[in-house]
Amino acid sequence: MGFVSEDPTPVSDSPFRSEPSARDEAPQFVLPLVVRIEKAEPPARTDALETAARAVLTILADERSAGAGEWAGAMRDWQDARIRKVVRRARRAEWRRAEALPGITVTGKSAEVRVFPPVPLDGWPKDLARLQVSGTDLDDPEPPVDADPAAPVLWLNPDLGMSAGKAMAQAGHAAQLAWWELSDGERAAWHDAGFPLAVRMAEPARWSELTGIGLPLVRDAGFTEIAPGSCTVVADHPALRREPHGPGRAAPTRSE
Repeated sequence: MGFVSEDPTPVSDSPFRSEPSARDEAPQFVLPLVVRIEKAEPPARTDALETAARAVLTILADERSAGAGEWAGAMRDWQDARIRKVVRRARRAEWRRAEALPGITVTGKSAEVRVFPPVPLDGWPKDLARLQVSGTDLDDPEPPVDADPAAPVLWLNPDLGMSAGKAMAQAGHAAQLAWWELSDGERAAWHDAGFPLAVRMAEPARWSELTGIGLPLVRDAGFTEIAPGSCTVVADHPALRREPHGPGRAAPTRSE
């Protein structure tokens, strides 16, 4: 499967802006993600977050999502509006039905996440619409190891409590923001390496530093769980560290 390049969205016309914009007047679409959660063997929380982020990157880079690809129209419509993401959970027969729909399944160490081409807010396929969305939560059996400083890290705000489903969507947002900021060559290298990344909770002091150095930052619009304008995730990619934002240039910020 070849690497697909998409032009980054200008910050001034971001689909994550917290204030109303022209994007709000466009038809609204959502990117569905489904995480497999079997009662006997649920995935680890951190692995689920990382797998969701890689799933978003995978569909962004898929050749079907650009040009004349079969998903290209849906992807363009989604990115022309607010790029919402909703995570639902499935098990057993629910998961098998979800896997039968067009999409891509991404597997982590313990997690399986399937991402689907965007659908209208009120036009979910019935086998996805019936899946539960609220209250999806998971635990880490053991504390995550320290993140590799040479790899991309999506840092979570330590002051926010988010369900696993909410945090998975936010990690997906952050991965997408990093993708938009990279050059074609940097995107291709990340894609060819299999989209290595880590999701970690930042220490409070580290969070304050991360939000002030020009890295892509997700601001939530407050549709679910947390207050509008909350900063949820910073996307810390090595290529973006090498290209610091100069004085007076604001960090790319987005709001769900």
